[in-house]
Amino acid sequence: MPKINLLPRNVAELIAAGEVVERPASVIKELAENSIDAGAASVTIEIKRGGITYMRVTDNGCGIAYEDVPTAFLRHATSKIKSGEDLETISTLGFRGEALAAVSSVARVEMLTAEDNAEYGAHYVIEGGEEVLYEESGCPKGTTIVIRDLFYNTPARMKFLKKDVSEANACAAVVDRIALSHPEIAFKFIRDGKVVLATPGDGKLKSAVYTVLGRQFSSELIEACGENAGIAVSGYICKPVACKPTRNGQYTFLNGRLVRSGTVVAAVEQAYKNSAMIGKFPSFVLRLEIPFDTVDVNVHPAKTEVRFSDEKRIFDAVYQTVKSAVSQNDTRPQIQFKVPAFNRFENMTSKEYRQQKLDEPLTAAEKIYTKPFGLHNHKDFYVSFKQPQINLNFKKDDFAAPEKLSEDGCSGKEHNENTDDIASAEVSAENNSVSEPADSDIEKSWSGETAETEVSDLEKAPDVTGEKEIVTAIGEVFSTYIVAQMGNSVFLIDKHAAHERILFNKLKSERTTEIQALLTPVTVRLAKEEYNAVVNNCDILEHYGFEVEDFGNSAVVVRAVPAFLADEDIAGLISEAASGIMTAGGVTMQKEENLMHTVSCRAAIKAGNKISLTEMQSLAEKVLYSKEIMYCPHGRPVAFEIKKRDLEKQFGRIQ
Repeated sequence: MPKINLLPRNVAELIAAGEVVERPASVIKELAENSIDAGAASVTIEIKRGGITYMRVTDNGCGIAYEDVPTAFLRHATSKIKSGEDLETISTLGFRGEALAAVSSVARVEMLTAEDNAEYGAHYVIEGGEEVLYEESGCPKGTTIVIRDLFYNTPARMKFLKKDVSEANACAAVVDRIALSHPEIAFKFIRDGKVVLATPGDGKLKSAVYTVLGRQFSSELIEACGENAGIAVSGYICKPVACKPTRNGQYTFLNGRLVRSGTVVAAVEQAYKNSAMIGKFPSFVLRLEIPFDTVDVNVHPAKTEVRFSDEKRIFDAVYQTVKSAVSQNDTRPQIQFKVPAFNRFENMTSKEYRQQKLDEPLTAAEKIYTKPFGLHNHKDFYVSFKQPQINLNFKKDDFAAPEKLSEDGCSGKEHNENTDDIASAEVSAENNSVSEPADSDIEKSWSGETAETEVSDLEKAPDVTGEKEIVTAIGEVFSTYIVAQMGNSVFLIDKHAAHERILFNKLKSERTTEIQALLTPVTVRLAKEEYNAVVNNCDILEHYGFEVEDFGNSAVVVRAVPAFLADEDIAGLISEAASGIMTAGGVTMQKEENLMHTVSCRAAIKAGNKISLTEMQSLAEKVLYSKEIMYCPHGRPVAFEIKKRDLEKQFGRIQ
């Protein structure tokens, strides 16, 4: 057997450093967490070349006493814990006392630090674990740590680093997560001399989310807040319609620490079931506050994995909070149009543009008729008024702006009462004279301000009667989508998705249904797995109106089904039900939900099926009067809303 040797101190430190320092992002994480533990209100992080050659972390925290600085770079030196009992109630992010020791063993490290009201601070330099400089120095309160030439003394580790841009992106991701975990701290991230992130530090999670993740992400969020069994859950979750094809937008923070937790993810995704589309995953930023003695954070050297003493309490608290937020705060998705800005010069040649200026100023009549039609060369347009034997008399109603038109598209005095002081313009081919209305009146008629105000006031008008707004089904398009109007909105309703959701909710609440006995029992032959699933769950099938018996040799006999499924393909229905039961595993509730999915989907109105206007009206009322009918059981939206205001902008009635 080979001789057992005691490793030299420097070799042991290099091995230990590998548990903490994998890449520049690991260093940023450890140093930023130390700044947070120091009570900093602002933290500035700077990197160059992906952090490989230069990293700097500056904070205004409590600082380190001059005499304690060399000790801080020793292994297992920490101010966070003192005894074994402290491990049961860890409330700080860093506590192992390995960060500074690990970093200094594989890089050149320089520290400037001072306590508040201290006469002087400390300037300390350590390279490869060896002290180089230790002196008194004048410096502001807080700590600044500069790391240069990471892995300069371990070339084997250096070659495993990725390109500068990849390492810089990893550092940016770490800063993003830390900034989200502590919105009360103002974080600034400087990348190769450019500030790429600056959070306000106002203590509002929504502000941090907006700054870090962007406007698009934050605009799709719903606030979630709740408490259950001493576990507080708060933060933001995305609308079901905004779920993404990956789990990249999921952030979980436990007592201010970023963690990975399968329990939390499972609870959130279960809460979105029947609301999010299959294959899509919800995005969220959730903060959990739990008693420190109910969680073990000392599971992984990077402290990103935790262990809970009671997983079910965590699951229930997260599930109930998210489920409540989705059901109460979600809104129907809206279809919004992009209205192109009018640019009269867009298609002009340079010659036409120069001519526009100048020759003769536009007359009032030309101004009126040039604006709505977007004519670019007013001379070409106005020549029509100079042809011989033409005499056009323009009346005041001819000057009505589009937004002043009546609902049927015709102008009238009831829509243009303010035009009495607009004089009629008379154009004569003989004298080419024009009697012009006042410019100010014309510009006012084209401003669109009045029409826009009227629409805005109408949309915001309170329901003084206390009654529901009237829903009117207009018809359907493509034999699939019902068109209905309610208030100042038009809704497009997917009749199959809507009916499927209505049936699903009914089955879920009542759990009983009218049963139809089959005149001729149907024998269904199944695959072995499907056969076992059906035979072992006959009680669940019976609960929802199916009478199924074992016929042996991988076959079952169906003697009765729910009445509204009597005309369906029974064999296909039982096969689908078996598949749903199989995918649920051993969870009874999941088996029931999958069965309800199958039944409601089979029984719902199919796209392409013709229905009467009365049926459309009934379906539209059920959908638009209920906030529970927002998505089909598979997560597809049931209805889209089009605002009257958006339509009028699209048609140019208002600006």
